[in-house]
Amino acid sequence: MNDFIPAPASDETDGEFADPLMAEPPHPINWNLLTAEDAEVEWLELNRWVDWLRKTYGLPAAVVPPAWFRHPELLWELSALHLHWLCAYDPEENGSAPLGWHRDFADARERLRDWVATSGTRLDRDRPTRQTTWPGEEPAAPIEDTPIVNRDSEFVDFIMADVARRREAEDAFYANLNPGTGEVS
Repeated sequence: MNDFIPAPASDETDGEFADPLMAEPPHPINWNLLTAEDAEVEWLELNRWVDWLRKTYGLPAAVVPPAWFRHPELLWELSALHLHWLCAYDPEENGSAPLGWHRDFADARERLRDWVATSGTRLDRDRPTRQTTWPGEEPAAPIEDTPIVNRDSEFVDFIMADVARRREAEDAFYANLNPGTGEVS
C-alpha cells in the first residue's frame, strides 16, 4: 500500500509524496516484463522514492549516484529496497518491521557501494558498467565517461527512451497476432 507516506525530512521535500502514483498494494517488480505504461509509472515512483531516500539518509553518490537508473544492478537493488520499505511501513505490518528494514538497508548500502565502485558511476560523470568478456565473445567496445550535466533531464530522456522501446516491442508483438485466434502468426 503506497498511501502511507513518511513525514518530510525538511521543507525541501514537502508534498513530495503527497500524490502517490501507485494506488495498488506493493508487489515485486520484474523490470524485464513491464509494459510501457507500467514501466513509466514504476520509474517515476522509484525515482521519487530514491530521491527521498538519499535526502532523508544523507546518502553520498558512492551509495546512490545520480545516474543509478542507467545501471541494472543499482536499479534492481533500489527497487527491492523500495518494495521492502513499502511493506515494512504498511499500516497492517507489525511494529518491528521498520527495524528489519533498517537492518536490511545497512546490508543494501554495502552492496550498493560495491556496485557503484564496480560500475564507475560518480557524482558528476557516468559510464556503462564494465562487462567481462568471456573466451569466445567479441571484445567489448571501449567505455568512456560522460559528464552528468542535468540529472533530472537525463532521467526524463532515459525514461522516455525506455518507454518508447517497450511500446515499440508491444506494437510489434500485437501486430503479429492473428486476429482470429489471438496467437502469434
